[in-house]
Formats: sequence, C-alpha cells, structure tokens
Amino acid sequence: MAHDALLQARPAPPRARGEPGLHRLEAGGRRDSYLYAPPGHDPSRPAPLVLLLHGAGGHAHHGLALLRHLADEHGMILLAPASDASTWDVIVSRAYGPDVRLADKALGHAFAHYAVDPARLAISGFSDGASYALSLGLANGDLFRHIIAFSPGFIAPVHARGAPRVYISHGARDDILPIAPCSRRIVPRLRGAGYEVRYDEFEGGHVIPPEVARGAVEWLFGRG
Repeated sequence: MAHDALLQARPAPPRARGEPGLHRLEAGGRRDSYLYAPPGHDPSRPAPLVLLLHGAGGHAHHGLALLRHLADEHGMILLAPASDASTWDVIVSRAYGPDVRLADKALGHAFAHYAVDPARLAISGFSDGASYALSLGLANGDLFRHIIAFSPGFIAPVHARGAPRVYISHGARDDILPIAPCSRRIVPRLRGAGYEVRYDEFEGGHVIPPEVARGAVEWLFGRG
C-alpha cells in the first residue's frame, strides 16, 4: 500500500506557456480541481509551487483558499486537487488510489506549463488534508522539499523518502482533532525520526489564523 503513494511527476522546463490567473484543471477526477498562477509569472524565473489539500467535506476551492491570499505577494503557484470522495483516499479506504493519481496528473500539468523551483516545492493541507499532506509529503520527500500541515490528525503508513522540512500548526482548543493525540504525538515522532520540524501551537480551535498562514509561508521562504 505504501508504495502506491509514490508520485512520478517532476519539475522540468515547461513545454507550453501557462497563463496567470485561476484555471480549472483538465486532470480528470469527479470534481473540479484548480491551479492559480500569480500575475507576471516569468518562465525564466522558476516560481515556488504549493500543492494544497482541502479538509474533509471540502472542495478544491477550500484548498486553494488556504494560501490564496498570500500567493501574489510571494509569487506562488497554487495547485488544488479535489478528493474523489468526501475526503482523501487513504482515509476512506486505508489505501492510496485515485487521489494520488489525480495529484500526479495535476502536478504533471503544472510542470508542463509553468517554471517551478524544485527547492520551493511544497505540499500543504488542513485537517484531513494536513494528514494527507504529511503522508504524501514523507512518501515523496525527494519531490517535496517542504511540508506544511495545519491541524493534522495522523500520518498514514508510508515508505519515507528524502528529508523534507516540516511545518505543523495546531490550536490548543481544537475540538475536532484534539491537539494531544494528534500534533503533540506527531511532532515528537517526526523529530525522533530525524526530521527538521517547526511547530506552532496557538490559542484557538480547528482553524488557521491569518498570522499562522503567513508564518508558514515565511518559513517556506526561509524567513521564519
């Protein structure tokens, strides 16, 4: 099962010129997925890209909204697939399947149309999306150099690759995914396995405060 989490797409010089703005992806899947490229994207200057994963019951536009308000300021390309079911495959069926394939197609589309900086390639998510981001990110640490997990619940079984840097945030009063059995267990586990982890707890519930989202992006760019 863990082998099925592997992604094949890799950054390469784009074969076509992608336009700025919001685009619905032609990547298959039962629900719409989206790509956002900031104004003035220059193929000669590879941009950071973040694959964004929505929470349970959400849609791709919820994933996009995690960092959309910061994309133009930081020149980030955002890629937001939609899970095949109400949440991500490994959470529904305990197996990696259609959502991994969709993510791979979405990444392949982005790499074919936009210049992407491999050193600023990240996977991120909120809630179930954060759990999935940690799982896929660790399984594909040779692709994703950074993992940003907002209020994760767990890490699914994977064969870890590479050494991605990890950012995790969690609200101390989260009553959806309580912090004690979730991030307060996940963080020591990752650090014990040798990963570099930035961990931010905040006084709040199952949310992403604006200052936390901004702090995560600053961390991605090596400023926090």
